[in-house]
Amino acid sequence: MVDYLNSDGAGPSAEEIEFAMAFLKPGEMDPALLARAADPVRLAAQKIKVGERHARDWGQLCQYRDANAALAGQPVKAVFIGDSITELWAAADPDFFSGDVVGRGISGQTSPQILTRFMADVVALKPQVVHILCGINDIAGNTGPSTPQDYKNNMLAMIALAQAHRVTVVIGSIMPAHSFTWVGEHGLDPRPRVAELNIWLRDMTDQRGLIWADYHAILKADDDSMRPEYTRDGVHPVLGGYAAINHLARFALAAALQRAAG
Repeated sequence: MVDYLNSDGAGPSAEEIEFAMAFLKPGEMDPALLARAADPVRLAAQKIKVGERHARDWGQLCQYRDANAALAGQPVKAVFIGDSITELWAAADPDFFSGDVVGRGISGQTSPQILTRFMADVVALKPQVVHILCGINDIAGNTGPSTPQDYKNNMLAMIALAQAHRVTVVIGSIMPAHSFTWVGEHGLDPRPRVAELNIWLRDMTDQRGLIWADYHAILKADDDSMRPEYTRDGVHPVLGGYAAINHLARFALAAALQRAAG
């Protein structure tokens, strides 16, 4: 245990932010950016960096520590917590994620990591609403193999923490995906597992009286992959994808705020 956790290197680098902003925009990406992102030397260095970061701060509690401190005493309407899809969403729609709507997504994270930082990145901010969206990285095995029940337990734990602190919960469906470009198992088809977990999420949300936001239904193609006009890599939405789901997110948030007001 340490008295202070060094946050050096926490969060995306300037290079990663540049790539993400180009990824979101319509049109062809700069070939130089694509080449740099695919460079084996860079990928090997990135893998080492991620390993060192996980050894020091597995849950990445450092990433939003300073931003959370800056919000002390300020009213927070809602926190959106999740993985890269939530992190990119804040970049794609900065007008929505401003002021009292706070984005707390971290690229690559799985549900146990998000649970680890739930107290710091959600409860401590005392929001009226939390929007939880995660699961695709659990399916990909980003932090090692896990079972569907492990994912369900993590989701239930986050919901229990939120409700214990009188935070109204919105659950976002896992978004459609056809394959994962960042894992070695290129034959892995996530669609059956996405469907399985979304059925459980929807039923659990209904049973517990939570608010359900079915982004999958909006973004999916006929084969349950993400519609090509909404994505570049089959997993992450681009600006058009986020535009397609923004109305549902706003509707879900409005419903949750109305419920929180009692």
